[in-house]
Amino acid sequence: MLTPFGVLEMSRGATDLQQLWLVFGRSRETSDFIVDALELWWNERRPVHPDVRRLQIELDNGPELGSSRTQFLKRLQEFADRHGLEIELVYFPPYHSKYNPIEHCWGVLERHWNGTLLETIPTALSWVGTMTWKGLRPIVRELTGTYERGVRVTGATFRALAARFERSATLPKWSLTIKPNAP
Repeated sequence: MLTPFGVLEMSRGATDLQQLWLVFGRSRETSDFIVDALELWWNERRPVHPDVRRLQIELDNGPELGSSRTQFLKRLQEFADRHGLEIELVYFPPYHSKYNPIEHCWGVLERHWNGTLLETIPTALSWVGTMTWKGLRPIVRELTGTYERGVRVTGATFRALAARFERSATLPKWSLTIKPNAP
């Protein structure tokens, strides 16, 4: 079993960079898996983005990363604090994932490996690395940890964290900003 997670790096500048970075885990998709994947991505790609102090992450409203998921938000707050990053989470409404650019990458991958016998994990990972997205090959990584479902944060702990979150005044369910602790 392989669980995928992807980051499509998009810059809205002159170069319009669109690097696809994919990680596959051998466990379940959980809040911890997703944040560990983000941590792996940022630790590896930070040198490419030395001046970035703010990330905007576009997400679907999946069960493990919703804007009310306590463990997900706790782990993202820790990530923001550790790296001094402001993180804006932008959620697509239900049935609107077609507007999320990363979803198009999964379709390209499905067409790329259609009909291929992916009998082993190394074969699958190596095959992923041969696809192209906008003329670039993806960066492919693997997470080998085991992730348990149902990890939750106590109400008191979460209330303290939630006080640090900034929800959009006009779209509170669809946009949440996590600010890092001041150094």
